[in-house]
Amino acid sequence: MTRIQHPFEPLYNENSRILILGSFPSVKSREQQFFYGHPQNRFWKVISSLFDEDVPTTIPEKKDLILCHGLALWDSIASCEIVGSSDASIRNAKANDISLILNSSPIEKIICNGKKSYELYKKYIEEQTGRTAICLPSTSPANASWTMDKLIDAWSVLLD
Repeated sequence: MTRIQHPFEPLYNENSRILILGSFPSVKSREQQFFYGHPQNRFWKVISSLFDEDVPTTIPEKKDLILCHGLALWDSIASCEIVGSSDASIRNAKANDISLILNSSPIEKIICNGKKSYELYKKYIEEQTGRTAICLPSTSPANASWTMDKLIDAWSVLLD
C-alpha cells in the first residue's frame, strides 16, 4: 500500500454555514481533482434535489451549487494508505486540519458523509474543534441499501 496525500483544496467561502466532510477522495475524484467525482456517487444528485437545482455536471457548476447554498466541502483525512477507493482499506490516516475553515466561515453544523468520515472525525478532529458532527448515510455507490429517496430524506437536515 502506498501513502496518498489529499490532492486538492477544501471548498468554502466566508458565507459557508455547513461543512460537509467526506472520508478521502475516490480514485475518480483524485483524477478529477474535485469532490465526489465517481459518476455513481449520489452526492450531487442529493444536494441538487434538496435545493431544487439542476444536477451540476462541470466543476464550476458544482462549486457554484455548494457555495451559493452556504455549504463547504472537505475531507476528514489529509493522507492515508488506501486500496483504490475503499474506505474499509484506509490505514494510517492523518487528519485534515479544519481550523482554517472554522476560523474563516460561520460554520454552524458539521456533517459527515458516511460512517468512515464520522469515525475519523470522532477519532482525530472532534477534540481539537470541540464540535460534534452529524453522521449522515454515505452517498457512495457502495452504500446501495440506501435508495435515493431515503438519502434525500436523511440529508434534508441540511435545510433545518
